[in-house]
Amino acid sequence: MKVSHVSEADHDIVTAAVAAAEKHTNGEIVTVIAGQSNDYDDVALVWASVIAFIAMSVVALFPEFYRNLYDQITGGWGHEITANEWLGTVIAIGVLKWIGVWLILLWRPLRLALTPRAIKAGRVRARAIDLFKVGTEAKTMGRTGILLYLSLREHRADIVADEAIAAKVAPEVWGDAMAALIEQVRAGRPGEGMAEAVKQMGVVLAEHFPRGSENPNELPDRLIEL
Repeated sequence: MKVSHVSEADHDIVTAAVAAAEKHTNGEIVTVIAGQSNDYDDVALVWASVIAFIAMSVVALFPEFYRNLYDQITGGWGHEITANEWLGTVIAIGVLKWIGVWLILLWRPLRLALTPRAIKAGRVRARAIDLFKVGTEAKTMGRTGILLYLSLREHRADIVADEAIAAKVAPEVWGDAMAALIEQVRAGRPGEGMAEAVKQMGVVLAEHFPRGSENPNELPDRLIEL
C-alpha cells in the first residue's frame, strides 16, 4: 500500500498552480514530492565506526582505570590480565560499541538527525538530478522542462532545469521560490509551499520563455509522489 505524503487538497493546489503557470510560458513544470531521498546507511556505519574507535582509544589510553575497575568487579580475586587478554578486551569493547550504535541508528529519525546538513543537501540534489534525467530532461521539443523536487524529512528542495532554461536562468534566480517553499514546509503546509514556488517559477519562465502560438502540454501537471 502506497503511503501518501500530502493530502488530496495539496495535490489539487499544486496541479492548479502548475496549470496556471504554464498558461503564460512554453516552460513545462514537473513537481515531485518524496518522503526521504536517501536511507543514509553509510552515515550509520561511519558513526558506529567512530564511536567504536573512540571507545577503544579511551580504554587503551587509560588502562589503569579499567584494570582497577576489573579488580573492583572481581573483588581482587581475578587473575592478572595478560597483554593478549587485554588486547582482546579492547577489541571486544570496540565491537560491542559498534554493534550497539549501529542498532540504535536503525531508528531512521535519529540517523537522519545525525546526518550533516551538507550530506543531506547533496543527497537531495543527487536524487533530484536522477529524477530529472528520467522524467524531464529532453522530454520537450524546446528543452524547456524544469523539475521542482521536495524531500520532506530532509526539509530540502531543489530545482533542476533542462538545457534551454539553464542557459538563460542562473540557479540563484530560483532562490526566492526555494525560500518560499521551505518556509511553508516547516510550517506544515507542503502543498501551499510547492504551489507558491511554482507560481514564482512561472513568473521567471514567462519572462524568458513566453507562451507561443503552439504550446502543447508535454509533461504532466499533476503532483507526483514517491
